[in-house]
Amino acid sequence: MARPRSFDPDHVLHAAERQFRTSGYNGTSVDDISTATGLGRGSLYAAFDGKHGVLLQAMTGYFARLAQGPRKMLDGPDKGALERLHAYLLRAVHGVPLAADVPPAPDRTAAACFAAKMALEIGASDPEVQRLANDCFSVVRTAVADCLRAAQRNGDIDPDADPDDLAYLLLTIIRGADVMGAAGHSSDRLTSIAESAFALLPRPRHH
Repeated sequence: MARPRSFDPDHVLHAAERQFRTSGYNGTSVDDISTATGLGRGSLYAAFDGKHGVLLQAMTGYFARLAQGPRKMLDGPDKGALERLHAYLLRAVHGVPLAADVPPAPDRTAAACFAAKMALEIGASDPEVQRLANDCFSVVRTAVADCLRAAQRNGDIDPDADPDDLAYLLLTIIRGADVMGAAGHSSDRLTSIAESAFALLPRPRHH
């Protein structure tokens, strides 16, 4: 009879995620994960099938959290959709958690998108990481596009604009702000990026 797990998988995966964020995938050893999580090497291999398995499960957990935040903030009636999108952009470029149960990150580097960081480092050579990263991008893009459609129905965004194209634009700007923030650019600069992105959204043409 198998022994029950004597550790909290969520706690372990959160600790592993923080380690991967700090050191990158290639810069993190199994011993680093063991130290960060408090699990021995044998337990890590038994529970997660090694470093790569830990990463995939950590990214899966990140996706589950990410799937809740943007949707909760952007969902709502058509009236007010543009204001919700504006508020979302201002929070997102600063890496502010969008789910109530996610604590603020200790610094801007730690607040950057975990999926984007892993995709940049190893996504080109790791199809599983690339797939999970794309899933993370897709859930944000879909929430933003749906909010844009609501703003179109309310007459606040040009009805001829493609909401999916606009959502990709905003997602690219948000992920770019992760890089700018991690590089030390000021909070005022990140706010300016968000405001400029918001100003780019096409408004209805009045004849």
